[in-house]
Amino acid sequence: MTITITAFERSPDGGKGLARDTRVRWALEEAGLPYQVRLVSFRAMKEAAHLALNPFGQIPTYEEDELALFETGAIVMHIAERHPGLFPADANARARAITWMFAALNTVELPILELVTVKLMEGDKPWKAERTPLVEDRVRARMNQLSARLGDAEWLDGGFSAGDLLMVSVLLRLRPSGLLNEFPSLAAYVARGEARPAYQRAFAAQLAVNAAPLPAG
Repeated sequence: MTITITAFERSPDGGKGLARDTRVRWALEEAGLPYQVRLVSFRAMKEAAHLALNPFGQIPTYEEDELALFETGAIVMHIAERHPGLFPADANARARAITWMFAALNTVELPILELVTVKLMEGDKPWKAERTPLVEDRVRARMNQLSARLGDAEWLDGGFSAGDLLMVSVLLRLRPSGLLNEFPSLAAYVARGEARPAYQRAFAAQLAVNAAPLPAG
């Protein structure tokens, strides 16, 4: 079995762990699986070879022998289903972990991405001043709900799972805004995820790519 994933040749975040290949790297590290990384430029992401793997021209993609996947949730789920470390053995607990995966990517990430958009991509728009607090309040509402559900627990549902992996990855996107610090239990939850050796290896690998000089030509 040979696993190859794609990642940014140069990540927009400079290798701070916010690019979505970090999630896949982390899952592979948790499962103890070796993998190769094929770096792609923004231009290459729009070319036919990459579009054959991801029709939306995004990263990461995942190739394993004859299998090709895209979308981080699908990739992480594929890894978790076939290798120990990311799903509990109990069927009901596994179903709950999957529920948290979907919650992370659908319920929690969407307002966070909206906030990223208004702060970074719409920064010069006349509506930014009025729109920003509205979006921030939507994010706070979700954080209040998530914080209440987590309570004093270490992880979302018993032991660490793929649900936590994706939720921590999503919450990391909130840190630059400062809003994560308004919720100490969630900030501590994210810190626990970052402290995992598998995350540390994934983060270091992505950072090393962005610290290296770009190839000539």
